[in-house]
Amino acid sequence: MTKAIHRVAVVMSVVFLAVSSNACASPKTDLVLAIGGEPDTGYDPLLGWGRYGHPLFQSTLLSRDADLATKPDLATTWTLSEDRLTWTIGLRSDARFSDGSALRAKDVVFTFTEAAKAGGPIDLTVFDGARALDDHTVQITLKRPWITFTENFYALGIVPADQYGVGYARKPVGSGPYRLLSWTEGEQLIVERNPNYYGPAPAFERITFVFTDEDTSLAAARAGQVDMVSVPATAADAPPAGFRQLTVKSVDNRGLAFPMLKNEGKTNAAGVPLGNAVTSDIAIRRAINLGIDRKVLVDVALLGHGTPAFGPADGLSWSNAESAVAFDIKAAKIVLDQAGWRVGEDGIRAKDGVRAAFPINYPASDSTRRALAQTVAEQLKALGIAATATGKSWDEIGRVMHSEPVLFGWGSHSPLEIYNLYQSGQSGIDYFNPGYYSNPKVDAHLAAAQGSESLEASFADWQKADFDGTTGFGPKSDAAWAWLVNLDHIYYVNSCLDIGPTQIEPHGHGWPITAMIQNWTWTCE
Repeated sequence: MTKAIHRVAVVMSVVFLAVSSNACASPKTDLVLAIGGEPDTGYDPLLGWGRYGHPLFQSTLLSRDADLATKPDLATTWTLSEDRLTWTIGLRSDARFSDGSALRAKDVVFTFTEAAKAGGPIDLTVFDGARALDDHTVQITLKRPWITFTENFYALGIVPADQYGVGYARKPVGSGPYRLLSWTEGEQLIVERNPNYYGPAPAFERITFVFTDEDTSLAAARAGQVDMVSVPATAADAPPAGFRQLTVKSVDNRGLAFPMLKNEGKTNAAGVPLGNAVTSDIAIRRAINLGIDRKVLVDVALLGHGTPAFGPADGLSWSNAESAVAFDIKAAKIVLDQAGWRVGEDGIRAKDGVRAAFPINYPASDSTRRALAQTVAEQLKALGIAATATGKSWDEIGRVMHSEPVLFGWGSHSPLEIYNLYQSGQSGIDYFNPGYYSNPKVDAHLAAAQGSESLEASFADWQKADFDGTTGFGPKSDAAWAWLVNLDHIYYVNSCLDIGPTQIEPHGHGWPITAMIQNWTWTCE
């Protein structure tokens, strides 16, 4: 039996059990979802589970509503000291874990302390320590002012100090709306309502997540065997009978990162080359930002399912809409002419003996990025720039991303991403600031944002880092990236399933659609 056929069989058997157990029930109390893969490290928040969506089994200190406004969850109060170094958080007194034990301040202290030690993707670099002032009050101290530390209040699920240990990722205990019933790796996850959940009981008693590929998931939807399926743009606009298409806006963006350093033969500590003789010229970067027709990119590469992108956080409160530039190929050519990039006999520009030519690297397995890279390369011909779409493995990309343009994907509910992409000290750390961008004025705006008294108060400084009227990382000034598109996230949803208003979703890892899963309802009798 092939893997694909085996997975179809799994879906069929799972759905049969779910449907048959509900045959006489009204309204429906079980769901089957095919909305993406399973986490590599299991269901452990300390290792990153829940960063893209709801941690499901665990609760967080704070939550966001559909408009991304802050709402209390485990926390009832949260205050930051005047020196911006100490958070004092009051906890609700009725929270219990799925095993019946009470959730106390010691569990919050344990979670943050252990997550800082775990070295996972959670940003706890400025965490200095935590202590319980009493059973329902936690004090968290930071090494320096860092307002984006608050993202951990929304994303880091709280685990029980007494039950956490080896194997937790496979058998999580938490205070969230659901608890794990069974997990067959590579096939399915079944969860059920947590009877000890402090919030309103979710409408659905049991939810099955099936881990199938796109073709299998779509086949199951057409057969009416799942209640929701995530859909690629190439398969959108044809929902099966009994389903509706749900299109969710996102900041799941794709952008072209430019190496900013001159090509002087330098390497980093790992021996990876730094710099590019073409993209280090600001005129090239500004011209590319002006000369790309982003609407065409949306139509060609995303089949209309997306929006043009001009920054890493379009539409969010900390983005700067004033930094966007309009498509203007004539203006782009003028920028290049004035900078001394002359068109040669072959139609390609050159300056001081350097041809305006470079690859656009993208992960070879990603068809969307391939289409974007090819379309951008075709558009740049009109500017006299020779770009070549080049598919590579991620290992290969890691060896060229500081010296050649790369088509990356980002998108977050936290402005920390802006800091990581543009702050000079982040250059070359993992995939952060791959172009080694550096601007002291931008760094000053980013530092001011991190030192703000609240996340809301920081928004103006993040916007100034993009463009403050004189300089910035955005397309009107340094043009450190050419942001291209924001992807729509598309789902086929059972016509009877009401998931309510949705958030602008982040980068497509995990299950962002589940951010408010406890509010979903069944509308049919």
